[in-house]
Amino acid sequence: MKKLLLVVGLLLGTVSSGAEAATTPVQPPEFAGISQWINSPPLTMSGLRGKVVLIDFWAYSCINCLRAMPHTEHLYETYRDKGLVVVGVHSPEFDFEKGSANVKDAVTRLGITYPIAMDSDLGTWNAWKNQFWPAEYLVDQNGNLIGHHYGEGDYLKMENAVRLLLGLDLLSDPAGSADVHPRATSPEMFFGTMHLKNLASPEGGSSGTRRFTAPARLALDRFALVGRWEITEQYARLAGESGELQLRFNAGKLHIVASADTPVTLEVLIDGKPQPPVTVQTSRLYTLFDSGDYREHTLTLRIPSSGLRAYTFTFG
Repeated sequence: MKKLLLVVGLLLGTVSSGAEAATTPVQPPEFAGISQWINSPPLTMSGLRGKVVLIDFWAYSCINCLRAMPHTEHLYETYRDKGLVVVGVHSPEFDFEKGSANVKDAVTRLGITYPIAMDSDLGTWNAWKNQFWPAEYLVDQNGNLIGHHYGEGDYLKMENAVRLLLGLDLLSDPAGSADVHPRATSPEMFFGTMHLKNLASPEGGSSGTRRFTAPARLALDRFALVGRWEITEQYARLAGESGELQLRFNAGKLHIVASADTPVTLEVLIDGKPQPPVTVQTSRLYTLFDSGDYREHTLTLRIPSSGLRAYTFTFG
């Protein structure tokens, strides 16, 4: 058993060679504060003994979680009849992600079939001392926590770790399967004061309602509010009758996490060229620009009516 723990830890890169701690079983905490289960009756870690368990922390507006999700679903569909249980722990980043109707809608829309634990008050997040979206933790049949992976990528390593614990042969990395696609260089940008760093409007990012303007020229990885906006801890809300968001970014894909009380159709221009309009209402992630053009771009987002709440810009 100690040798297997070490091999799996080395495979996932969570331990270094010769690390004695890797041979010491770690008992994971129980699920805590789960308000509701989706796709499953309530589960417990103790009740899952005898199974390989993959715990996946996610939030439905997190673009990194959404990109990783098909790989998690693949593991569940491929190995659930061989002894694997996948539990998606939905731990919200924003208040709207706490609503059960919103989470259920996301689970249906995204085609998730594995059990989902709604961790709306972050009880399980805190019990596991997690800090990342997405984050995966691998537990063996004896209830030992033996490996983890944070963020996207390394999908084959996690699959092979699962296969090792299930007693299956390892998969080889097909030739040419390495990720050679270009990547966005722009970081996630928040509109609320909790993480507001990229605002270029000279009026500043303190809480409150006021009229905003854009600078004469936007620097890369900066955005501007135009019009009358209310800044809160989690979002910026358009308080005027109309307004704009301007952004300079480096990516081929651009998303916004947003919502509105009534539907609002956004006019999207990239480098001055019209893109398909985007209608926002439900609190979730919306795609504004989807291309293979990975270079610097300028977004102008024209908003024709009040009430839009913008939470983050994310990139791909």
